[in-house]
Amino acid sequence: MSVDGGTEGLFERVYQAVGRVPHGRVTSYAAIAALVTGHRGAARMVGWALHGLPSSREDEVPWWRVINSQGRITISRHPGAAEEQQARLEVEGVRVDRDFRVDLHVYGCGPEDLSPS
Repeated sequence: MSVDGGTEGLFERVYQAVGRVPHGRVTSYAAIAALVTGHRGAARMVGWALHGLPSSREDEVPWWRVINSQGRITISRHPGAAEEQQARLEVEGVRVDRDFRVDLHVYGCGPEDLSPS
């Protein structure tokens, strides 16, 4: 997929929104989509943006805090990605069960919690 100016700007807005997810909390792709585009249905675009995150920004943008709306880490085509995400979340105190599930009632935050101050 080529990244034109519009997509690049949209991806940057995704990265900024993900950067507002607090340490020790998680949010969903749909919540980030709602915040950035106004439509929860744009969740897949958030996944594309995070998949395209430059490696130089992987520690700056807390991608590991974004999970699916069922509270699960999305299993990636990249070997070990789910385990890395689980490890990063657990370092922050987020409990992840053996099915890669996080309790959204305990650790979740929605778009209303992530709006810029």
